[in-house]
Amino acid sequence: MTPLEPRAQVLSSRAVTRDKLKALLEEYGRVAIWTYLVIWLSVLAGFAIAISSGVKVSSTSGGAGVLLSAWLATKLTQPLRIAGTLAATPVIATLLKKRRKPAPSGAAEPGPTTGAD
Repeated sequence: MTPLEPRAQVLSSRAVTRDKLKALLEEYGRVAIWTYLVIWLSVLAGFAIAISSGVKVSSTSGGAGVLLSAWLATKLTQPLRIAGTLAATPVIATLLKKRRKPAPSGAAEPGPTTGAD
C-alpha cells in the first residue's frame, strides 16, 4: 500500500457521495433540499443553544461569537448531515405522497374543448 492510496480512497468516496447527492436531487428535488435545510437549521440552532447555555453573552460581539462557534460546529458535522439527508429524504417523500389526497376517481375530468359550444 502506497501513502497515496488512502487519499485516493477518500477522493473516491467523495465522488460516490457527490453522485448519490446528484441522484437524490434529480429524484426528489425540493424535498431533498428542504430536508437538508431543516437538518442544517436544527443542528445550527442546537449548537447555538448548547454553546450559549454555557457562555454568558453580554455584548453583540459575544452573540456573534456564539453564532460563529455554532456555525463552525455545524460545518464540522456536514458529512453526518449529508448522510442524514440521504437516509431521510426517501422516507419523507414517501410520507408526503401518502399525506396528499388522491383525486376522486369518480370525478369527471375536463375534456378537450372544440370551440363549437
